[in-house]
Amino acid sequence: MCRLLLLSLLLLIPQFVHAQEKYSAPAAVRASFKKLLDRPKVPLDAKVSSKILDGGLVLETLSFGSEKKADGSVERVPTTLLRPEKINGRMPAVIVLHGTGGNKDGQLGFMKELAKRNIIGVAIDARYHGGRSGGAKGAAAYNEAIANAWKTKPGEPMEHPFYYDTVWDLWRLVDYLETRDDVDAKNIGMIGFSMGGIQTWLAASVDERVKVSVPAIGVQSFRWSLENDQWQGRANTIKLAHTQAAKDLGEPAVNQKVCRALWNKIIPGILDDYDCPSMLRLFAGRPLLIVGGTKDGNCPYGGAKIAIASVERAYKDAGASDRLSVMIEEVGHTVTAKQRTAALDWFEKWLK
Repeated sequence: MCRLLLLSLLLLIPQFVHAQEKYSAPAAVRASFKKLLDRPKVPLDAKVSSKILDGGLVLETLSFGSEKKADGSVERVPTTLLRPEKINGRMPAVIVLHGTGGNKDGQLGFMKELAKRNIIGVAIDARYHGGRSGGAKGAAAYNEAIANAWKTKPGEPMEHPFYYDTVWDLWRLVDYLETRDDVDAKNIGMIGFSMGGIQTWLAASVDERVKVSVPAIGVQSFRWSLENDQWQGRANTIKLAHTQAAKDLGEPAVNQKVCRALWNKIIPGILDDYDCPSMLRLFAGRPLLIVGGTKDGNCPYGGAKIAIASVERAYKDAGASDRLSVMIEEVGHTVTAKQRTAALDWFEKWLK
């Protein structure tokens, strides 16, 4: 697959930039991240309804239990699954994740393309999105939840709606897929767009049950963006929480100090071991396609280059460079038609 601008641009990264990235050993990162997110599991207790669509497809609407909430109720995850009506044996499955303000239903187009290739598509609503938003539109409930997490006092139960809680849901989703008679549990893939792309490299990096991954317009470095004053795009995706943090910290406006304090509290470790250049190393050996753009303000390319260089070294060391592909185009925060097709081809090639 064509690497486009990647090879020439990577040559421009100063070697001292590589050297300054110091992370714990991959095994230690995997273990500590799992420990950070760990919580008591509840029975999956899947509730499923289905209907036949035109074109020989079956759409399943379901939910499953993820965890017990602070009030004693069960957090359930709204899920959509699309599969061919006629199935002979077990089939590969790909989890498809939406971006900020989106929902699972918005992924049906990609899931239909997967189904045409005899791959089951699965999508969930991220925390405080879609059927988990309490009726709020877009990302309103998500923004409010992150602001509330910021205001949590020391010692009080705290949610992590900014990525981490949905990562836990994704691990539980894989638990559920393993119980299905129509899913080949050894051939599960994951793709996410924007916020979903970040959740992909967070969730799939440490969960080796995910065989193939495509983090789309989500590969970056939170630390690089903060240190190079390019945090604005990320901060604007959850503006309410950043504005609240600035007010509480006595800052006249959102700035680097505000971002550092907020991110360290609501996504702890994202500036260190759980930043993308560190987490991507954990994929080494499994098929990984990175999709991005050089003009992406939400995922600045300067940080993305560091993450890409990190994973390239890891795959080279693992003798698995043929299982890594990077497709970078001169676009902003969007996935091109060519990249979309490449992602579908990637899953069809490696999920078998």
